[in-house]
Amino acid sequence: MKESSEMISKNILIAEDELITRMDIAEIIKEAQHNVVGEASDGFDCIELCRKHRPDLVIMDIKMPILDGIKASKIIMEENIAGCIVLLTAYNDKEYVEEAKKVGVMNYLIKPIDEKSIIPAIEVALSRNEEMRAIKSEVEKLEKKLEDRKIIEKAKGIIMHREKISEEEAYCMLRNMSMKKRCSLRTLAEIIVKTETVTV
Repeated sequence: MKESSEMISKNILIAEDELITRMDIAEIIKEAQHNVVGEASDGFDCIELCRKHRPDLVIMDIKMPILDGIKASKIIMEENIAGCIVLLTAYNDKEYVEEAKKVGVMNYLIKPIDEKSIIPAIEVALSRNEEMRAIKSEVEKLEKKLEDRKIIEKAKGIIMHREKISEEEAYCMLRNMSMKKRCSLRTLAEIIVKTETVTV
């Protein structure tokens, strides 16, 4: 059931130069049982607050002084200092939408906004972000496994050549050594490969 995940409160940061709009958004977010961890009136302050609080989500206006929402979003995504971003704008302009997509913004809302539009946008953005994080984590695990296998294969080849033994015997030797030294096969393989490189 999706209900349990929706009830988890998230840390949200608001960046909006219009004080009344910012206060309205903060009220809606609090009523939806989420935490407002910071409020900014320009893109520069938004980046600084993201660095400090690492929010799950940022709700940010596009048109802001000092640094606009698109440029601030680009920096936030590059530095990975917020989970995801929902942009707000008074302009239903295709160019803005395309720019928002390029910098990795999760959702996009046209002003004026209300509870009916902003809460679903927040939930969709948070849900998509969780999915993307899960995919990224899976990819990283697979990449690590592949890298582990490459190093272990290399170390195995070195042992086979050095000891004049079969592949199976070399693997058994590696496994026994890793158990004896209480370290992972990867760690042991890296030492063997590095030592061989130095020797050569």
